Amino acid sequence: MSWIMRRGSRVPSPNFSVLSPQSRVPTKKTSLTMPSPCPSPAETSGKRKACSPPSSDPDPEKKRLKKLQVKPLASSRLARLLSLLASSLSLSRRLLSSLDLDLTLPPSLSLPLDSSLLSAALSLSRLLSLLPLPLQSLSLASTSIPPSLPLPLPLPSSWFLRLLSSPHSPSAFPLSFRLSRPAFYSLLQSLHLPFSSLPPHHMLAIALFRLAHAAPFPTIARRFGLSSPSLACQAFYQVCHAITTRLSHLFAFSSDITLHTQGFHHLSLPNCCAALGYTRFPIKHDSLGGSLIAQALIDSNGRFIDLSVGWHGSMKPFQILTRSNLYHTQLVSPPRYVLGGSCCPLLPWLITPYQIGPESPSTHVVFNQVHACAMEMVNKAFGLVKDRWHLLGEKWKEGQAEALPYVVVAGCLLHNFLENCGEPVPEKVLLGTELLPEPLPGFADFEGEGDEGGIRMRDALASHLIMARPQV
Repeated sequence: MSWIMRRGSRVPSPNFSVLSPQSRVPTKKTSLTMPSPCPSPAETSGKRKACSPPSSDPDPEKKRLKKLQVKPLASSRLARLLSLLASSLSLSRRLLSSLDLDLTLPPSLSLPLDSSLLSAALSLSRLLSLLPLPLQSLSLASTSIPPSLPLPLPLPSSWFLRLLSSPHSPSAFPLSFRLSRPAFYSLLQSLHLPFSSLPPHHMLAIALFRLAHAAPFPTIARRFGLSSPSLACQAFYQVCHAITTRLSHLFAFSSDITLHTQGFHHLSLPNCCAALGYTRFPIKHDSLGGSLIAQALIDSNGRFIDLSVGWHGSMKPFQILTRSNLYHTQLVSPPRYVLGGSCCPLLPWLITPYQIGPESPSTHVVFNQVHACAMEMVNKAFGLVKDRWHLLGEKWKEGQAEALPYVVVAGCLLHNFLENCGEPVPEKVLLGTELLPEPLPGFADFEGEGDEGGIRMRDALASHLIMARPQV
């Protein structure tokens, strides 16, 4: 396994010039006239009403309400109204769980619904706190807000425990955790999670649920019946650590390298071992270039066999390549090779596509077509990881960026585990029912000269493809 976490130095904040307030512009002198005194009653004959001194209203708010014809709501009536609202919210949240709607609905629908109800309940509780003490008959419990528990154990009626005993469990597991129930317990057995403050199967469910739906820790704590979000946070990172430790062997090259080359025979690419690609994971702060970059080597089955992640978002792929273990350990050497995109340098063991122009020979065009088909495996592997684990598509805060590379590694290892299990892609991912993140900027083409050995290797492969191409 080869995975690295690197961060670039902080970029100093640019200087901003603050516009000074606009100076006052002198105005022309005008003659001021004092208002005339109040006219006498004789002078006001024929007018509607005489001038009278302005009346000072001691309560302007009462005057405003009177003008708008709005009567203030009595405190007793307000309390009864808030009571009805609290009962409605409580009934809605209970109905959501009693009818198992949170089990049958996909989390993309049930999570926003539950979050909206809880936000309304919290807003109502804050409104209740503003009432006079004798009228605060409604308590936090009446809005169905879970109280703090004295013990860090899951509630007997938590969503996860109901899911385990629900007849909807077979169909709800892929929607909730991006894998089937048998694969869930197979993964649990492979990780050997310790029984600490939470049972191991609760810890794994918490980690998978956060990875799959990017759910915040307070939401996870409520759904799994935990006493505090910190327990959910602790369980999540413990599981990520266990995945990177227990499943790291899934990144290793096979001892028989011919198993990797055989997968590319259908493309008539002899001795091809894998495809090399890059992707970005967004960061909210610009000090990291707005993203962290991952470099991955993908085999013919779409599995990750080498991963290097955590590179500064402003780096170019060839800079990352020359600093990675893949480059220095020479996992691949001629006559074997890997395919790389146009952002990579052309090397004897790293074959990139031709630059196509109007007068390019047919050998170059055919080679680029086959090359593009092989590189699709890289896009598909990265796409499946980000579609399965939506947390990896979220913009991480700068303070959390240290943990992002480890979470990316865990997500890629889980991808390999599910591919080895033959786990199908969840239907929800295929249908694309959740909003996908905005596309991140790509990578510019490599502008340097290609290696002479790489040029000869690429020309030989292009000639081989023309000869191997079926005659029409």
